[in-house]
Amino acid sequence: MARVIRTSEFRNRVENREGIVLVDFYATWCGPCKMLSPVFESIGNEMMGRADFFKVDIDQSMEISEKYQISTVPTLIIFKNGREIDRLFGFIPKEHLRQKIESYM
Repeated sequence: MARVIRTSEFRNRVENREGIVLVDFYATWCGPCKMLSPVFESIGNEMMGRADFFKVDIDQSMEISEKYQISTVPTLIIFKNGREIDRLFGFIPKEHLRQKIESYM
């Protein structure tokens, strides 16, 4: 299950983490974010133990959103060993997201 994290947790949970980490930058008022949320949760549950899944509310964590220059929501950033390796924008179908994640494992 994807956990909502704040700027203060981001370094330890994402930037200092080994392996694959996905971060969903979202906003509570965003329609496509609401559509993506169950897809992100489902894939997070399926890939538990293989990848970590976190969510960042751009309105609550502006510092980290600015650091990663988030200008569109939803934005998914895929990290590997603490480094950004890919970005996806907007709603992403479940199978496409799964394939993208698996391509980095």
